[in-house]
Amino acid sequence: MRSSCRQHLRDVLGLVLYTASLKRQLLLTTITTKSEGEMELSSEFLNMILDSVTEHIVVIDKAGNIRFANRSWTAFGKNNDCDINDSWDGVNYIEVCDAAAKMGDDFGLKAGDGIRRVIAKEDAIFYFEYPCHSPQEKRWFMMRVTPFEVNQESFFVISHQNITERKLAEESVKNLANLDGLTSIANRRVFDEFLHEEWRRCYRLSQPISLAIIDLDNFKVLNDKFGHQFGDKCLIDVAKVLAAVANRPGDICARYGGEEFALVCGDTTLEQIKLIADRLLLQVTALNDLDPNLSSGNYLTASIGIAEMRPETGKCESELISRADAMLYKAKENGRNRIEG
Repeated sequence: MRSSCRQHLRDVLGLVLYTASLKRQLLLTTITTKSEGEMELSSEFLNMILDSVTEHIVVIDKAGNIRFANRSWTAFGKNNDCDINDSWDGVNYIEVCDAAAKMGDDFGLKAGDGIRRVIAKEDAIFYFEYPCHSPQEKRWFMMRVTPFEVNQESFFVISHQNITERKLAEESVKNLANLDGLTSIANRRVFDEFLHEEWRRCYRLSQPISLAIIDLDNFKVLNDKFGHQFGDKCLIDVAKVLAAVANRPGDICARYGGEEFALVCGDTTLEQIKLIADRLLLQVTALNDLDPNLSSGNYLTASIGIAEMRPETGKCESELISRADAMLYKAKENGRNRIEG
């Protein structure tokens, strides 16, 4: 409860400061507060306060034009290869959202609609949470749109607050239901959902996406010879090898079914996924040397089918699966313990 109160007070203070800043910009006035020393609160001081806030903040007018952007907003754009590097003044933020929506960005669609609803006074405020992952890390933000008036002219504060820490905590709890019960990597349902979302992300960014399907060779023979418990241990060991490779936000490894595994790698070419698959094949084979039951022969080997596509209109992720699956069967037909793609 205290945390909510503190957040509310910060929001109220924020709106006061935004209003003060706009008055300075639009009316060219200086805000004065009187204390014991009749101290004057300068516009530079207000700017310093706004620029110290970690949230990314802009103020737009009724037409959607940006009238103010704080330092965090500008810095985030520069650090994430945004087309606008210098000044956001005069940029129409609604048009930016619309352009993103046309590229298939769900954020752009929801943000543009939410801003318009607040401008039209259909909603008092608007907020929603969205992912904004980079190649190096997972990130989530909360966007808020809040209206206010200065001299009977309407303005709208748009803020993006980083909520990654909370989302990661929520994700860790949710993951317990999304993991394969034996291997503790993603299950088939999570694989399907992740591939769909990663396909859409690569479509928006015009990036390639690659898939590897891994099938353990003659796994039934291994099960029959050493027992199902030993077979389960082998599946767990292979899953650990895969998990060590899928370490970027755009990657996932999953148990695809039975003794089959899958590895999705966003922004990855066929040549790059081939290098990853080569390493996987060596590491799976090396597991034979670590167990006395397997050391007498290469009982544990894998066949891998790889494929790459660049998502575009008219294509879907099921085609990528079909291509990788066809390459897997080719690897089986050509002698197993190999990669085809």
